[in-house]
Amino acid sequence: MVLESLIDTFKAEKKPWNLFFIGLLYSSIALFLGNWIFREYSSLIMVFLTTMACIPLIFFTMRVEEKKDIAIEGEGKLLKEHSKAILFMMFLFLGIMSGFVFWYVVLPSDFVQNSFQSQTLTIQSINVRITGDVLNIKTLTNIILNNLKVLIFCILFSFLYAAGAIFILTWNASVIATAIGNFIRSNMAYYATKTGFTKYAAYLQIVSLSIIRYMTHGTFEILAYFMAGLAGGIISMAVINERFGTKRFERVILDSSDLILLSVLLLIVAALIEVYITPLLF
Repeated sequence: MVLESLIDTFKAEKKPWNLFFIGLLYSSIALFLGNWIFREYSSLIMVFLTTMACIPLIFFTMRVEEKKDIAIEGEGKLLKEHSKAILFMMFLFLGIMSGFVFWYVVLPSDFVQNSFQSQTLTIQSINVRITGDVLNIKTLTNIILNNLKVLIFCILFSFLYAAGAIFILTWNASVIATAIGNFIRSNMAYYATKTGFTKYAAYLQIVSLSIIRYMTHGTFEILAYFMAGLAGGIISMAVINERFGTKRFERVILDSSDLILLSVLLLIVAALIEVYITPLLF
């Protein structure tokens, strides 16, 4: 009860940037606990432990947002209110991801390989699927379909478990962190052999490039997943509160449909950036 009691929904909406540090703390504790207790399965256990710490916050957020659907009229006002929750959840995601990136970069190689084993295998399987198929319609279609699958999982998990989407998003945070961390470590090793450790500007450039490379399109994807997860959670809360078949439930469905539609549009934008813009920059 200690970790999850650090912040609640109302404090998070007032100071969303605090969630970055909360996410940083959750992911760091989960990583070391996972390696200490379940070392063989630590790459998955750290995701579960991080998720467990986030569930109370996300669950009560879903309850608050569902109540807003009932109390507030007008889609514009509702989307504005939902944006507060989406903003602090984005900060939470960035904090979790940054925690994993930091430890990926600074910890010994053996520890890193064990801690991020499942994430590394996932990245390798993704790279195999897109090899030799860059900058064309097939790649774009594959990325959109894959992202839509994740979107559906976010909606489904949120509907079935209310706060279930946070598991999918924490897993994605760990995968993105692995990609960024690997990029940083690989390029730092290269520059270290070429210039030595006196070129701090080079290392700063590596970190900046790695973040920009993956978050240029990743920001839109994660925003879309949070919106979809929020939609599923709101519907779940409406069903739990026995609003099914009422006018209020229709309002919930309408609002959730708007969130899902916006999330799909964001995923299409993210895929276009990933296929046609990011390769030109990197």
